[in-house]
Amino acid sequence: MHDLKQIRDHPDDFDAGLARRGLPPRAGEILSLDEEARKYTHALNELQARRNALSKEIGAAKGKGDEAGFARLMAEVEAIKAQLPVAEKEQKRCADRVQAILEALPNIPAADVPRGTSEAENVELRHWGEPKAIAGAKEHFDIGEGLGQMDFATAAAMSGARFVLLKGQLARLERALANFMLDLHTGEFGYTECVPPLLVRDEALYGTGQLPKFAEDLFKTTADHWLIPTAEVPLTNIVREKILDAEDLPLRFTAWTPCFRSEAGAAGKDTRGMIRMHQFSKVELVSVTAPEKSGEEHERMTACAEEVLKRLGLPFRTIVLCAGDMGFAATKTYDIEVWLPGQNRYREISSCSNCGAFQARRMRARFKGKDEKQTQFVHTLNGSGLAVGRTLVAILENYQQADGSVAVPDVLRAYMGGLEKIGTRD
Repeated sequence: MHDLKQIRDHPDDFDAGLARRGLPPRAGEILSLDEEARKYTHALNELQARRNALSKEIGAAKGKGDEAGFARLMAEVEAIKAQLPVAEKEQKRCADRVQAILEALPNIPAADVPRGTSEAENVELRHWGEPKAIAGAKEHFDIGEGLGQMDFATAAAMSGARFVLLKGQLARLERALANFMLDLHTGEFGYTECVPPLLVRDEALYGTGQLPKFAEDLFKTTADHWLIPTAEVPLTNIVREKILDAEDLPLRFTAWTPCFRSEAGAAGKDTRGMIRMHQFSKVELVSVTAPEKSGEEHERMTACAEEVLKRLGLPFRTIVLCAGDMGFAATKTYDIEVWLPGQNRYREISSCSNCGAFQARRMRARFKGKDEKQTQFVHTLNGSGLAVGRTLVAILENYQQADGSVAVPDVLRAYMGGLEKIGTRD
């Protein structure tokens, strides 16, 4: 959510930020409606003040037996009663329209975010490891099906397209990856592990920016709950409508959860394999910080996600997204892309975003220093640390062997009961 006062004070800067997103100016429309709403608010205040004053005058007129004055004052009260609902309706109409516009507009890009309109204009910041060139490299779905442990047909018979059934060693590998990530983030990086709800209400998704704009990307139950698209939603909402103590910041949370997405706009994209699923698992990272620390926290979070790939020995690159390619709630985003030999390209495996105060305003999440009277909005950040299914994909493709087996990365062997290779049989 945007700060209306900031728009009033700096309308040109607001429109310039929207322009970097590829959007038309909106400050004029917002401020015109805002001025109209404030005009009606002023009128309401005056009407209510006059009504209060009249009640005293009516009492005085009645006490003096001034019937003419009493009648005149009562007529004025009746006129005010008729005007109040009209003014209230108009004030609400204008205020609701301002609210609806602000709800639908994405966050403003940070000053150092590159200009651009598409992923082609994202900027590589660094890369780690050498992309593997594997002769006759297979894609993950051919490897997994060859092992007899990745079954799309059975999953489709149960649930339709974009689902998978993992079995045997691959099922254990997914669990091993999640446990390795959780142990790393909690044991070395100071995140607090959580097991959050997977079903949330409207206000939770509103707080993080998925509602109302992106309802079609979500799955909704018949009981008016939504399946979470990412653990970002419940983890960030931990601080919803709270006033935190400044000395408790930053807060850092992590969770391994299933995630559910309709992939409404993904027709024809990644139709084979596990890259784009309706259900997948992810280890999510969420931070809540003071505003002056969020930039530093963003770098830290991204480094935590990168470290997972380094320890798995998976080559990757880190890019900063241009303004036109960022997600709705982000003011700045780093994407980490892992190398996939079977596709001979890098693919996104983590997206780490600084949302500034955008989500906090929607959630009314604030903090206050020990001796301070005023509260401030916190800054929120989120990132994948990592997408577990895509990490499994990367291991299959980068550690594939000529005989159809897959070597187990050293750091995962303890989680796999000492297994060094995933063979063609369980």
